[in-house]
Amino acid sequence: MKRRTLVLSTAVAAVAVFAGGAAIYGTVPVEAPPSTPAAEQTLVRMHSPVLGPASAPVTIVEFFDPSCEACRAFYPIVKQLMSQTSGQVRLVLRYTPLHQGSDEAVRILEAARKQNRFQAVLEALLAIQPEWAVHGSPDLAKAWEIAGGAGLELERAKKDAASPAVDGVLAQDAADMKANGVRQTPTFFVNGKPLTEFSPQGLYNLVGAELNVSLAGS
Repeated sequence: MKRRTLVLSTAVAAVAVFAGGAAIYGTVPVEAPPSTPAAEQTLVRMHSPVLGPASAPVTIVEFFDPSCEACRAFYPIVKQLMSQTSGQVRLVLRYTPLHQGSDEAVRILEAARKQNRFQAVLEALLAIQPEWAVHGSPDLAKAWEIAGGAGLELERAKKDAASPAVDGVLAQDAADMKANGVRQTPTFFVNGKPLTEFSPQGLYNLVGAELNVSLAGS
């Protein structure tokens, strides 16, 4: 009982710290996601990239676009939340390439997975996003250059990026995007529940509620 109480209080305190940080960012002006939870099988697929422990009781599913400025803004917020909840939260990324050239950026990320460089390449692309993700005129050669700078072996990666397997990933994620009524990025679901209060604080609230439920039932 004492151990459970300690874990609960530590996790809640961590989420409270995140709340203070999240408030700094304010509300991002993006339309709220659908209010009806989607079927679980359309939210997480075997091929979906996962950051964080597979056994974490709280799963954030993010439909994201590598070219999306709001996705870039939310990434450090989600990463901070995961860090401060001590392995209780994992992030599942679903590709939603809505901008011109984003499908090629997804191919870069999938090639990076084959070389165990996914997170390094993702963070490099997001860090220098304004240099390559120019809406209407993306510089994809620059995106590949950035990936190479993050440790991606480019000759092999370009072959992997053009594979039928990546075609299948893009097709499946596009179908799941439609199935879940996703119309913009980022769109978040937490343990299958859509984020309807779209802001860092709203994400904190939903994750915190799910974390408390999981800890109370443990």
